[in-house]
Amino acid sequence: MDAVTPTAVVLPDRRIVVPALGITQILAWGSTFYLLGVLANPISRETGWSYDWVIGGVSLGLLVAGVVSPRVGRAIGRYGGRPVLAAGSIFLAAGLIALGLSSNFTLYLVAWVLIGAGMGAGLYDAAFATLGTIYGKDARGAITSVTLFGGFASTVCWPLSALLVEHLSWRGAAFVYGAVQLGVSLPVFLRAGSGCLNRFSASLSGASAGFKLPCGEAAG
Repeated sequence: MDAVTPTAVVLPDRRIVVPALGITQILAWGSTFYLLGVLANPISRETGWSYDWVIGGVSLGLLVAGVVSPRVGRAIGRYGGRPVLAAGSIFLAAGLIALGLSSNFTLYLVAWVLIGAGMGAGLYDAAFATLGTIYGKDARGAITSVTLFGGFASTVCWPLSALLVEHLSWRGAAFVYGAVQLGVSLPVFLRAGSGCLNRFSASLSGASAGFKLPCGEAAG
């Protein structure tokens, strides 16, 4: 009877997963916690709302993030971090689009409630849980690296936000960030740890050995 050769499990390459999740964290922090560092003055000038009340939006978002955090924790425990991150991205997109559409202060606060729910689901906790699911006890280094990526959020997004406001207005900046959540972050979260990503990682490390490229393309 022939011996059965165990098949090695190919984990997603950290060179792909860590930068991907790190960039989504930069975008998430930059379009939420750091957003009003640039947008508050233009919002206040255009709408006539008090600057202090405008800044209060991010405080409301943080409050909502704290309120939903126990439910987010339970969802991570039940479903893992990846679907929670995806849901967070959808909430962030909805909140940012609502922010751009807000015609009165009540709608502005509703937008920040949605953003706060996205912050609770889309920031570090769920990202770390995703890395833990993928790499198990070896996830510590990846978690540290993603944390370092997140530290660049203000460095990247403050000038980016200023550029968007200059060319598109603060409402346009909110719309762009909402689109980025749907067009960049959400696809990353849906693919993180997926079989297709596993194959892509394998192709990087051993295409010459006959591994397949992403989504079924044969190696050269």
